[in-house]
Amino acid sequence: MTAPLHAPQRQFAVHDDCLQIGALALPRLAQRVGRTPFYAYERGHIHQRVAALRQALPAGVQLHYAMKANPMPALVHMMAALVDGIDVASGGELKTALDTTLPPARISFAGPGKTDAELACAVAAGVLLNVESEREMERIAIVGERQGLTPRVAVRVNPDFELKHSGMKMGGGAGQFGVDAQLVPALLRRLGQLGLDFLGFHIFCGSQNLAAAAIAEAQARSVQLALALAAQAPAPLRLLNIGGGFGVPYFPGERPLDLGALGESLALQMALLRAASPATRLVLELGRYLVAEAGVYVCRVLERKVSRGRVFLITDGGLHHHLAASGNFGQVIRKNYPVAIGNRLAGGPRETVSVVGPLCTPLDLLADQMEMAKADAGDLVVVFQSGAYGLSASPAAFLGHPAALEVLV
Repeated sequence: MTAPLHAPQRQFAVHDDCLQIGALALPRLAQRVGRTPFYAYERGHIHQRVAALRQALPAGVQLHYAMKANPMPALVHMMAALVDGIDVASGGELKTALDTTLPPARISFAGPGKTDAELACAVAAGVLLNVESEREMERIAIVGERQGLTPRVAVRVNPDFELKHSGMKMGGGAGQFGVDAQLVPALLRRLGQLGLDFLGFHIFCGSQNLAAAAIAEAQARSVQLALALAAQAPAPLRLLNIGGGFGVPYFPGERPLDLGALGESLALQMALLRAASPATRLVLELGRYLVAEAGVYVCRVLERKVSRGRVFLITDGGLHHHLAASGNFGQVIRKNYPVAIGNRLAGGPRETVSVVGPLCTPLDLLADQMEMAKADAGDLVVVFQSGAYGLSASPAAFLGHPAALEVLV
């Protein structure tokens, strides 16, 4: 049997030469969905991923889902039963989280540029607000005074260190996220004067990291920084969210994150934290790591075209649904996501092709000169590792093509 080129299949099975997602072979699933393109997210893989994390991490570490990775309501509702909290980054995400079974106290709201309406909704609901600036803190206090409520807050800290080897750095320099570490003591004094309910800190250094040693170092430095800042806080430290950064392999040569090593290093940090501040809850905030490998994007070949000796498969999907797979969502040098012809996985002739979408731009490229099974009109193209930063992170309105569907199977 010939597997798709470097396509991870831990969560999917091959059945009758077709990709099987959940209990359904791909052609049957496509028929049930009704049309292409669509995203499919596999429940079983998400359950297994959360269980594996719980087993590897030390007891007492709380697991939060970062909804920005995938805000599909059905998926978020399922996730609410698996994790200890949900982190949101907009009023729209907040509404989705509040519609789940999680109590509002287990929802946190981060991100710069929160509007007055968003702050008012969060304070009224009792959601934890991650303060991104002194100005935002003053606005939160005004909202609380108007509502006759005491807002629950944590301070998001922009540390003076970064998460090395990250696909996207979120700390260690000038940036729009959080309060610079050296400015936090003064902000904490003002926070106490305002009478806000201080819970703790949120320290997030970077994302999409496959180096366990780098993550462990950032976690250790985050704990040290939080304990140092806590000495100047207006109330005891009850919460420390050290973000996540756990990456998943997308490209050839990348290896999965070593959870065992991370669990061991995090156990040491838990021991230090408990010794210095026994009442503090330690939170890991993960999004991509929980859902990326549980999803696929499926589109259909409309036409097989040969141009100057090169084969192009023109599909009904593209960057308007899956910007990340096109290479236009943070890649400096474009690399192919794992892509396959989902209904032709075993045997048969193979060839080198480019998979392109229907948009009027050469950027609309899902696979560039990749070897896969020989395909024609009607065949199904599958993009793996598509459970995170897919549809909601793509310019779906571009050129007015139909939106992709989403299913949880």
